[in-house]
Amino acid sequence: MTWQDDAGRDLVRSFGPRMAMFVRGEGAYLWDADGRRYLDFLAGIAVTSLGHAHPVFVEAVASQAATLAHVSNYFATPPQLALAARLKRLAGTGESGRVYFANSGAEANEAAFKLARLHGGVDRPRILALTQSFHGRTMGTLALTGKPALQQPFLPMIPGVEFIDSTANALEAAMDDRVAALIVEPIKGEAGVVDLPEGYLAAAREITQRHGALLIIDEIQTGAGRTGEWFAFQHAGITPDAITVAKGIGGGFPIGALVTFATASELFYPGTHGSTFGGNPLGTAVADAVLAEIERADLLANATERGAQIREAIARIDSPLVSGCRGAGLLVGVGLRHPVAKDVVLAAQARGLIINAPNDDTVRLVPALNIGDVEIDEFATLFADALAAVATQSTDRKDSL
Repeated sequence: MTWQDDAGRDLVRSFGPRMAMFVRGEGAYLWDADGRRYLDFLAGIAVTSLGHAHPVFVEAVASQAATLAHVSNYFATPPQLALAARLKRLAGTGESGRVYFANSGAEANEAAFKLARLHGGVDRPRILALTQSFHGRTMGTLALTGKPALQQPFLPMIPGVEFIDSTANALEAAMDDRVAALIVEPIKGEAGVVDLPEGYLAAAREITQRHGALLIIDEIQTGAGRTGEWFAFQHAGITPDAITVAKGIGGGFPIGALVTFATASELFYPGTHGSTFGGNPLGTAVADAVLAEIERADLLANATERGAQIREAIARIDSPLVSGCRGAGLLVGVGLRHPVAKDVVLAAQARGLIINAPNDDTVRLVPALNIGDVEIDEFATLFADALAAVATQSTDRKDSL
């Protein structure tokens, strides 16, 4: 029996066949069960912000686990309060901000859904979201996700959510005083790292504010410094009513949060939401340490610099497949001229490079925020080889027809 047999027999099939069996990680590298090393430019889908087995992460897990791991939300703990204060400061909520802790991005977005309902009540039953958006796979967050194919097996959805195009005109046309909230991703990661139109967030802030609707920004993939700011909304110079965060804030430890601003911070009251494990001292201590290290090492600047470096390296690759890059900082979508992204991912893995295809014509690159010159040079070589191999295969297939 192989590990593939074990996985096929024992794990649910919703993820499909596992692509490798990893047993160890260090920095930007992973090792599989056969001892082969891989350069990791996926980082657990924008999760391992500091890379694998970073000393700060390891120390935070070990020291807090040896001190206090869980007490429930009937009680407060120092790590919980410290992380809440840090998130408020980094997001710029001011004193009026509040933080709800969850265990994942989907749970953070579930809390955001409830926040919208509390704000809207019976008079504002409408919630707006964008087509091709992705906010999670729970029944609540799936209702917010603008991908009909994902919703189809689970219909009917929770009512009240409407999907609009990602333009200010579409928002203006859809908006009225019965809308409770608009929820948006600043960059649509699962749609292929698709940027919102220039000026969209500023327009969305003005339109929602004018109609008394909440603006909720899903920063789960874009937060924790990935785009070169702590949160992507900060590039637009606006103040939302709430943001959701997860993934990179924990550096590999499962944690999510809803961060509220101003009057939205007063909407939850005792009994309206909760989580047994949300905000436990182990998770919050690790996330606080990860964010502190991102801040100490100035990894926001590194994300900006290295993201530009990666884009320049890709531009130098002479490949007929590449059409250009999207995204910001170290959230990079490489557009392809043909629907061969999954072939590129497999070719890259065969050469020791881990990347990802969110759709058929996009390759996603989300390496650790502390990535450096050596890793980027290695990436450029491996990625160019993978692109060349797929381009050759595509030519051979055409010639055989």
